[in-house]
Amino acid sequence: MKAPRPTRLAVAATTLLALTAAVQAQTSLERVEVTGTAIKRIEGETALPVQVITRDEIDKAGVTTAAELIARLSAGANNLTDGGSVAFGGFRDQMGFNAANLRGLGVSSTLVLLNGRRMANFASPGDSAGVDLNSIPAAAIQRVEILLDGASSLYGSDAIGGVINFITRKDFAGVDINVLAGNTSEGGANKRSATLAGGFGNYASQGFNVMAVLDVQKTSSLNASRRKFIKELDIPGRLPDLLSSAGFPGNILLDQNLPGSEQRDLLIDEGFKANGKDVISEYTINPAAATGCNAPATLYLPEGIGGVDGCTFDYMRDIELYPKSKKTSLFSRGVFNLGSGHQLFVEASLAKANTYYTGTPNRVDAEMDVSLVPALKSTGLNAFPAGDERRIMVVRTRLQEAGLRTSELAATANRFVLGTNGLLAGWDYEWALNHSTSKVSDRDYQGYLNEDMIMDGFAAGTLNAFGPSSAAGLALYEKAQIRGEVRRATGTMDSLDFRASKAITPLAGGDLSFAFGGELRREKQNYHQSDALKQDLILGESSQGPDTDFGKSRKVSAAFAEISAPITKQLELQAALRYEHYQVSGGAASPKLGLKYVPSPELLLRASVGKGFRAPSMSDLYRPLTQGSSATVVDPVCLADDPDNTVTDCSDLWTTLNYSNAKLKPEKSRQFSAGVVFEPKRGVTLNADYWHIEKSNLISTLGVDVILSDLGKYGSLVHRYWDTANLPADCAEDYDPDDFDICAIDLIKENRGKQKISGVDFGVALLGLKTGFGEFGLRLNGTLTLRSKQQTGNGDPFVSNLGRFVNDGVVQRWRHTVNLDWERGPFSATVSNSYLSGYDDQHIIGKPDRKVASYSLWNLSAAWEATKSLTLRAGVQNVLNETPPFSQQAWFFLSGYDPSYTDPRGRYGYVSAKYTFR
Repeated sequence: MKAPRPTRLAVAATTLLALTAAVQAQTSLERVEVTGTAIKRIEGETALPVQVITRDEIDKAGVTTAAELIARLSAGANNLTDGGSVAFGGFRDQMGFNAANLRGLGVSSTLVLLNGRRMANFASPGDSAGVDLNSIPAAAIQRVEILLDGASSLYGSDAIGGVINFITRKDFAGVDINVLAGNTSEGGANKRSATLAGGFGNYASQGFNVMAVLDVQKTSSLNASRRKFIKELDIPGRLPDLLSSAGFPGNILLDQNLPGSEQRDLLIDEGFKANGKDVISEYTINPAAATGCNAPATLYLPEGIGGVDGCTFDYMRDIELYPKSKKTSLFSRGVFNLGSGHQLFVEASLAKANTYYTGTPNRVDAEMDVSLVPALKSTGLNAFPAGDERRIMVVRTRLQEAGLRTSELAATANRFVLGTNGLLAGWDYEWALNHSTSKVSDRDYQGYLNEDMIMDGFAAGTLNAFGPSSAAGLALYEKAQIRGEVRRATGTMDSLDFRASKAITPLAGGDLSFAFGGELRREKQNYHQSDALKQDLILGESSQGPDTDFGKSRKVSAAFAEISAPITKQLELQAALRYEHYQVSGGAASPKLGLKYVPSPELLLRASVGKGFRAPSMSDLYRPLTQGSSATVVDPVCLADDPDNTVTDCSDLWTTLNYSNAKLKPEKSRQFSAGVVFEPKRGVTLNADYWHIEKSNLISTLGVDVILSDLGKYGSLVHRYWDTANLPADCAEDYDPDDFDICAIDLIKENRGKQKISGVDFGVALLGLKTGFGEFGLRLNGTLTLRSKQQTGNGDPFVSNLGRFVNDGVVQRWRHTVNLDWERGPFSATVSNSYLSGYDDQHIIGKPDRKVASYSLWNLSAAWEATKSLTLRAGVQNVLNETPPFSQQAWFFLSGYDPSYTDPRGRYGYVSAKYTFR
C-alpha cells in the first residue's frame, strides 16, 4: 500500500527549525522573516498567530488603499476612516487620519510597520497616536502580515493590540502598468487610479536590483443628497434632536443674555404666536415656523431641536458623507551585493494625501437690536429705551450666503531607510538608519469668516439673518473670508536599529537559535496655529489660545533577545524579552513565551503569554488646552429641572475643554493566546486561536455621555454658569446665579482603570479543489469576541462595549470575511462577504433602548488573463446595495448611522487593466 503523502503542515513543521545552518549548507529552501520574530526561518506556522493577505487577494478585492484593506480585517474594530473623518470636520481634530484599530483596543495600541520598521506617527496632535494608512504605498505592497498576538519583542512593546506589517516588493524587473476606474450606482465617490511599477537589474546574476512604484488615485466626494438611504432613514422624524437649531431664517433665542425671562414673558403677555397656532412657550422662536420654516433645509419639527416655536435645520440632507481626495505615493527600493555575503539596501517612500472637506455653511449666534428683527419690530420689545439690554436679541442663524465651509487637509509622509544585512562570523545580521516624517497642513478656503466682522455686520443691519442680504452684505461676507493655512504639524522619527541571529547548538529537534538586537529612536512633534486662529478670529474654528505653538521631543531606547529551542521534533519553545525606555515616561521589560507542539503531521498546537506597555504619546503629555465640541448629548439636570422639558429641550453640542497631562504613566498589558491548526489533508486547513488581553493604567478621557450619566461622581468636570467656584475664565464672563446651563465640560487625560478583552479567531482554508468546472478555493477569517469591557476609574465597575455602543464606538461580537475563488484557464472569479453582527445602540437619556441591525456586504470580481502580459478585471462591491443600518449614536457629527464601519457609497463597480512588460 502506498504511504500517505505528507501534508503541507507536516512539511512546514519539519523544516521550520532549519535556520542559519540550512542557509550555510545552501539549502534550496529560502529563509524568510516572519512578523513577530527576529529569527529567520523556513516559512510556515509558528507559535504566534499570523494572518497573511497576499497581493493576489488584494487585487481580487478591488481595494486600492491600505485603509480599505484594513477595514476588511475581522480582527479590527472602530478604525479611523475617511467616512468618520468627515464627522470630525471643525468639531474634532486629526481630520484626514486613517488608522487601524486591532481588537478595538485603540489606534494607539496597534503598531503599523512598513517592511518591519516603524514610520512617523500622524503629526496632528489628538487622542490617537498611530501611522496614517494614507502614508502606506499600497500599490507597492506584496503582502500584509498581521500578528494578532499583542506586544512584539522585536518591534515594540506598544503593539498591545497587534502588529500590521506591510511588506513591499523587493526584487522586481520589468514594467507593470495598472489602471482602474470605479463608479457608484447612485453617483459620487467615484475613483480613478493609475499605477506604474518598474525595475531593473537581476540580483542573482548582476548583483543589484532597483525598483519603484508610482501610484496616483483620485476619489470624488459623496453628498448625502445623492443617497436614497439618507432620506429613507427619516432622520428628521426619528432623530430631530440630533439635528441643528441653526437654520435659515434664523431662530431667535429669547433672554439669552438676560438673567430672567423678560423677553419671553412680554411676548407671551402680548399673545405672540411664532408657529401661527399657539402662544409661544419656549425660549427659541422663529416667525417662519408658521409657514413651515424654509423647507427642505430648515424644517418645522415640533419635536426637533428648534422646538415647537422654532425651526430645525436638517444638515443631514445635504452634507458630505465621503470627502474628495487625491492620493499619490512613490516607493523605491534598491539592493546591492557588497560581496562576501553582505547586501546594501535603500528604501524611499513618499506619500501625499490631499483630502477636501466640504461642510454645511457656518453658523453664528448674532446679537442685534430688536428693530432689526422684522417680526418683533411691532412688539413691546421695541418700546424699551435705546441702550436697554432687553432690546438686544440673540439670533442663531446659518450663513448660507457665505458659502459652504470648505477646507483642505494636506498630509505628506516621507520615509528613508539605509542599511546592510548578511552573514558575519556566522551571525545573520541586519542594521538600518530610518528617517521618517509626517507633515500635516490644514487650510481653509471658503466659509470660514472673521467673527468680529460678521458680528458687527449683523449688529449694524448689513447682514440679514432672516432673508437675502443686500449687495453690501454680500460684499461683507466676501471681505470677511479667511483663507489659507490655519494649522500645521510636523512629526519626525529618526532611528537606528540592529538585530542578529545565529544557530548556537544542536538540540534533539534542530538547532537552538538565538537573536538579539536593539533600537535607538528620537521622536519630535511640532504644532503651529495661524495668528488669526491664535487670536480666535475665525468663526467656525476652535482656537487653542495665544500660547498654543509647541515643540517637543523625546528619546527612546530598546534592547531585546530571543531564543528558539526545538526541544524535540514535535516541541518548540520560543522566548523573548524586550526592555524599552522612554524619556520622561520611564521603561519596562516585556517578556514573551511561546510554545508550539506538533503531535502528528496533521495537527499543531500553539500558545503564548506575554506582557507589554505603552508610553503616553507626546500629545497625551504636552498638547495645549484645546476647546472642542461634544456630539449632541442630553443634560440630565435640564431634564430634572422641569417636568415639561423634553430630550430636545435639553440636548446640545456642549463645549469641551480637552487637557493633556504631563504626569501620565505608561499603560501596561498582559496577553495570552492558545490555538490549534489542523490540516487533515493537503489544501485543507482549519485553525482557531483563543486570545485574552488585559490593560491597566489606561490612558483615557471620559466620554461626555459617561460624565453626564454619572454627575454624582463626575459633576466637578461640568461647568455651569451659576457655579462661581468652578468656572473657567470664558464661562466666568457670563456668570449667572440663576443659570444652570452647561458652559463647558472638562475632558482630562488620566490613567484610570483597566480594560479586558478576549475572543477566538477562526480560520478556514480549502484550496485546490479541482472539479470539471474549474478549481475552487475557500477562505474564511472570523473573530468571535467573548468579552470587551472597561473601567472608567480604578475600582469602578466594568462597563461592556461588546455588542453595545459606548462612548465613541462599539466592538461587534462577530465579524468575518469569506472568499470563494474560482479559476479555469485564463478566467477567474471571486465572491466575498464581509459581515458584522448587530449590537445595542448607544443609550441616550430620555430615549428607549434599541438594536442596530447587522451589516453584511457581498462583493464580486472576475478576471481574464487575455495574454501573458494583459489581465483585465471587473468587479462590483456591495452587489446588493446594502445600506448602513439606522443608529441613534450621538458621537459622530453624521447622524442616523455609524460611519466608523459602514460604507455610504452603496453599490460600486470598477474595471481595471494590468499590462506587464518583461
